[in-house]
Amino acid sequence: MGSSLFERLGGTTAITAVVDDFSARCAHDARINAKLVDQVSEASGGPAKYTGRDMKTAHLDMGVTTGEFNALVENLVATLNKFGVGKTEQDELLGILGPLKSDIVEVESTATGTPLPDSYTAAPALAAAKS
Repeated sequence: MGSSLFERLGGTTAITAVVDDFSARCAHDARINAKLVDQVSEASGGPAKYTGRDMKTAHLDMGVTTGEFNALVENLVATLNKFGVGKTEQDELLGILGPLKSDIVEVESTATGTPLPDSYTAAPALAAAKS
């Protein structure tokens, strides 16, 4: 029997590098992140209108933990700090986004990096935007 795909991909170190690059590419791809930009813009009183799924539906049956939600918030705060966003504005934005926790978190646990449950099925794709 030949090497596993994991081994052929280069193991943990190589896969970590690929995921890091992939995450960065997704974060900079307007086809993917436009909904998040719209969501934060609308939540902060901007002109965009978020047309994606509500957070409860989008995260249903994903088994998101409190620890994973908190890690996301920590990353958001680090990014806001990087861009010099003031504490008043950070607190206001987090005050708007924080209540979404009850729609996103399904497992009260400090665990992070938990796998999706076997019962999870991805939601159907949204209709493609017209160009």
